[in-house]
Parts: sequence; structure tokens; C-alpha cells
Amino acid sequence: MRLLASAVESDFMFDLAKQIFDVIVVGSGASGGWACKRLAEAGLKVALLEAGRPQSDKNFTEHKPAFELKYRNIAAEIIRKTHPIQSKFDVCNEYTQDWFVNDLEEPYTTPADKPFNWMGRLRMTGGRTNVWGRVSLRFSDGDFKAASLDGYGENWPLGYKDIEPYYDLVEKYVGITGSAEGLAHLPDGQFQPPVPLSCQETLFRARVKEKLGRTVMPTRSANLTKPINGRGPCHFCGPCERGCMTHSYFNSAFTTVADALASGNCTLISNAMAYKILMDPERNRARGVLYIDRNTRQAREVYARAVILCAQSQESVRILLNSATPQHSNGLANSSGVLGHYLTAHVRSGGGSGEFPSFGAKPSLGGPKKPWGIYIARFRNLPNDPPYKKFLRGFGYEGESSMDFNWGAPGFGEAYKKSLREPRTRIGITGFGEVLARWDNFVELDSNVKDVYGIPVLKIHMSDGENERAMIQDMGDSAGEMLEAAGAKNIRTYAHPSAPRWALHEAGIARMGDDAKKSVLNQFQQTHDVNNLFVMDASGFPSNPCQNPTLTIMALCVRSCDYLMAELKRSAL
Repeated sequence: MRLLASAVESDFMFDLAKQIFDVIVVGSGASGGWACKRLAEAGLKVALLEAGRPQSDKNFTEHKPAFELKYRNIAAEIIRKTHPIQSKFDVCNEYTQDWFVNDLEEPYTTPADKPFNWMGRLRMTGGRTNVWGRVSLRFSDGDFKAASLDGYGENWPLGYKDIEPYYDLVEKYVGITGSAEGLAHLPDGQFQPPVPLSCQETLFRARVKEKLGRTVMPTRSANLTKPINGRGPCHFCGPCERGCMTHSYFNSAFTTVADALASGNCTLISNAMAYKILMDPERNRARGVLYIDRNTRQAREVYARAVILCAQSQESVRILLNSATPQHSNGLANSSGVLGHYLTAHVRSGGGSGEFPSFGAKPSLGGPKKPWGIYIARFRNLPNDPPYKKFLRGFGYEGESSMDFNWGAPGFGEAYKKSLREPRTRIGITGFGEVLARWDNFVELDSNVKDVYGIPVLKIHMSDGENERAMIQDMGDSAGEMLEAAGAKNIRTYAHPSAPRWALHEAGIARMGDDAKKSVLNQFQQTHDVNNLFVMDASGFPSNPCQNPTLTIMALCVRSCDYLMAELKRSAL
């Protein structure tokens, strides 16, 4: 049987080597899935290169109790042996560790004085959408034109009206729960009914609005509250990051990628570590991708009329840097010299929590668990308000209420049992703030280190600036202010440096722009230097607003795919 499987695999690879696809898509996450769906359903032949294994419902464990696991999900040190970085991300645990990279096999480096945790590196079809937080927020016109408002950085080469219809399209397909709030700086979308707020969250919302004028809303999240496309509504079981049998949260593995494969026009090539873009030796054109088969460690090639990188910001730029040629000596599509520079993420190290009344409710170990709670919209440096003096741009908060037993109850016997059952109800909020794009936050190849597949790895240079430090402090201070206004007791706040624990929202290292001398991509995420090469993940963001980026990544991808198809149709690529 093994010989037969090897022969079938060999024939498959031989067929790939002979075939010229219309498009190669590298990566199957938020943008890669949409690129495959949009192009394959339009009739184009697409090769999808995915570094990880195929994903399926049999891998989902959201209903599996910890006592069925070998180590009961409490032996964190065992996970850390092979996943010292990934395990710092709380969703990489005994349930899911095999979805993530082995940090020892696929390392990266940092300067000694600039630690950076590059977490959320998945090796499964669906990429980060397997474990993402699902908060789905639109950018506003003010976000796209922030440089015009405060003078820092570069505007995006497009505006809200350019992307608005694509937000609509993506939201209707993905299924975003939320409420209309009428905020110009956080546009409303095509929402499913919101997940109801708890009593504590309702109280918090009302008092923060009344006393401080700030908007607290149900979290806009990619969790269904109504069935669509054969996917069932969320049943509040809790651990979305371990998968979902009812497909109630958005994961490209069982949505966009599945649609692309069902079209008959998409070929999924799993365990394919994309190494470099292959260039036509006679013309300035990409002709394919060289990848390493993770199982055999053999180098293979696949060819197409156009190539789209959707591998995640650092991974896509790593491919471009590794694709240097005599004509592109400092990395492919890098005539501007900015490739790898202006790395941004989100600071998420300021916030707070406080205790609230239980309103007669009692804690339970088996009760329903909402997928999300509240979002507090940005309230600093809004377009029509006076500038805030301490820092540029702004932040929002993600948060939720929780109710638990009084595990620290004193005493013993009946008195202890009674005290244990007294509910402890809290609201916790965490700020997510914009990091200014700075030249000195960047990635480069580390010529001294290769991964287990022989591919040179990245060296990541990332640190807080003065703007981030001031913003983080205000996150903690403002959290305390809102909790106090809401009547919370035993309030605790925090404001810590970001490094090495940033939010997993890296962006900006192949930035878009109208000027090819200062950017890598145009507004359609097409490289200025190689017109049949695109980068459709968050690499192209000229700035990284405080809103979570995934919804915008998807909307931009669909828009760029429509442009790509139009260019192919008129033989411009």
C-alpha cells in the first residue's frame, strides 16, 4: 500500500509539473481562501499551496473533555518542549498543538534587546482562521486617510467607498453578528442579530455611555446567530479555537476553500512550504513557485500565469526576500527598498477588570459560554474632535463578563460550601491600539539560520515607540475610568510594555502606495515591479488601525481578485 501511495503521489507531482495554472495562491487562510473561491468559481484554474495538512471535522475537539486527553491539558511544560513560542498563545495547547509549527523546526531570530513572540503560526488548511478571535470590524475613511488628519505616515491609495461593496459581500457570506451603532469612525455592516449582552455588560454599556459618552456594543464577531449556507448558529459551547462541528464560526477550511475545491477548478497541494517565486529568465514575470514538500523534503515547482501570496505578512515577505535574483538583488519586488520595513502589530497590554453584581445568577461549570462579549469603540483622536495631546491615533477595547465560583473561599465544611457558591462576577477589558508604522521596525533574512526544510529564516526587529508607550498607559487609565463609572468594585488595571507579547495582527511590510519609490504594492495589491505578482494579506497595509484587520484583509482580497481577473481577460498580465 505504501508503494502504491508513493506511485500515486509521484504521478500527481509529475502532472503538476506539466500543468500551467491560471493562478497560484500561497496560503489558505483569510485571504488565500477568498482568493481561491473568487477565482475558481469564476472559472480560473487555481493551484493552492498550503504549508500545512488538510483540515477536517475529525480534528475538532470543542466538545472533548480534558479528562480524555493523555495529559488532561495541564502538562504545559510538555507542550513547551517543541512549541516554546506558540504555547505562549493560550489557544496552543494539548488539544491543538499539532496545528501549529514546531518552533524548533521552524525558528526565527530577534536581536537580544528586542524580543518578539511570533505566535499563531499554523500548519493546517485554514491557517489562522482555525484559531482566530473572530472580531470583525470595518475600517473607516478616516483610517484610510489618517495621515492627512494628523500628518504622520502615508495615506492608503484607496478610500472607504472603494472597499465598501466588498465589505458588504464578505460580511454576508462570512456571517458577522453585531449591532448598528451609527458611528462614522466604526462603520456599520451587514449584520446578523447580535449575541445578547449579559446583565453586567448591559449595565456597563449604559453607564459608560451616560457618564463618559463612549460607545460599548456587542462584539462584532464572525460567529453565526442564524444559519447560512448549511452552517448552523453558534450553540455557545465555548472553545471556538478548537474547531466547530456545526461550522458556526468562520474558518476558511470549511467555507471559502471548500467552495473553491467544490468548483472543480482548484487543486489543493498540502504540506507545501513555499520557498521562492520562480522568475522567467527572459522577461520580468513570475512563472511559478518553488516549494519544499514537508513530508519528502524534496523541492518541487508549480507554474502559473500569475502568483498571489497570502501566506501571512511575515511569511509572504520571507518568500519575497528569499526570491532575490540578479535583477532583484535585495528581494523580489523591492526596487523601493521598503520591503520588510514598517512592521506593525497591535499593542494589547493595557486594560483592567472589576467586580459587578450577579443579579441573582449562580455560577455553573456546564452553562452556556458566549463566543464574545463587548467592544468599546475608539474615543481618542476622532476626525471631528480636538487632537489628544499625549499620542497619535487610538485604541478600542475587547472585553466580556464572567461568572465563577469563589474558589478562594475561606473555611471548611458547610460554611466553605456556602461561601464557594457565592458568585464572583467580573468584567475585563483589554485595549487594542494602533502601532505607528516606523522604518526601524522591520524583518530581514538571517543568513546564519535555516529551518528544517533548508529555507533561510526571518530576523524580526520590533519594539514599542514613545507613541505606543503613552497609548498603553492611557489604555490602563481609561479602563479604570470606565469601570469606576460603571460602579465596579475591586478594580484592577494594568499597563505593560508590549514586547514580546504583541497581538497577532502583523501588517505593513510590503506596503501599498501610489508612488512606486515608497511602496511595494499598488491599491490592488499588485507589485509595482512584477505585474503578475500580488500580495493579498495584511502585508500591504500602509497603516494598521486599531480595529482587528481580518475583515479588511478579506474585502481587499476580493477586490484585488476582481482586478486580477479583469487584467487577465485583457491579457495585461
